Formats: sequence, structure tokens, C-alpha cells
Amino acid sequence: MRSHAELYVHLVWATWDRAPWLVPEARPAVYRCISEQARRLEAEVIAVGGVADHVHVLARFPARIAVSDLVKNLKGASSRHANADLHLARPFRWQGAYGAFSVSRRSLGPVEAYIANQERHHADGTLIRVLELTAAAPEPTRT
Repeated sequence: MRSHAELYVHLVWATWDRAPWLVPEARPAVYRCISEQARRLEAEVIAVGGVADHVHVLARFPARIAVSDLVKNLKGASSRHANADLHLARPFRWQGAYGAFSVSRRSLGPVEAYIANQERHHADGTLIRVLELTAAAPEPTRT
């Protein structure tokens, strides 16, 4: 008999200093890069979305990958891509911090819908505070 694991995580992380770099034109490329990097790790992005200063990712991942390694790889690949291909005015960086929340199979639909509707949730204030607070605290600017 083989081992079986079905692991889902809702990840949230922000841009450095909460800079609004994830403009609508940049999001598809950044989100695509996050999804492609997940596939390289044999993980699957079920949903990705966000607003100008943070991103939410719902992913299924193999048990051999630590959540911290998954996040490190997704953030690293997407920031390298943004810097190489998006031609932003400043170098693109993610905050070092992130939030990770376990998700049951039963909750996949509601979490996916929450991520897909980030713009609306932020506009009308229907946020899930614990998820959004994770991305809320800016890291101090390095001088």
C-alpha cells in the first residue's frame, strides 16, 4: 500500500512596503508564474487572486514539501519573473512574512470563491479579517 496525502493550504502574502505593484495589467503574468512554479514542485494552484498590494493562493501540495518551502519557491519565482519581464519602476519584492491556513476539501469551494472575488471583498468590506490581517502589517523599510 502507498502513502496518500491530500493537503490544501490558503496562502497570503504582500508586496514589500505594501507597494501597489500588482496592478491589473501585471497580475495575470505574476499569477501565471505562481501557478507554473507550483507545477514544477508537483503542487497545484487551485485559485490565485488578490489586489494591488497582496496575493492569495489556494494550493494542493505534496506532503514532501514543507509549506515554508512552497511559499519560498512561489514568491521567489514570481518576484524574479516580475523583475525580469514586467519592467516596473522599482524592483519588485514580496514581504518576508506570509500567512498559511489549512483548508479542508469541504471548504475548497468557499475559499476559491473568496480568492476569486478579492476586488469585491476589498471594495465592499466583506473581508475575512484573519486572512487579510496576515498581509496587512508592513515590514519596516530598509534604509
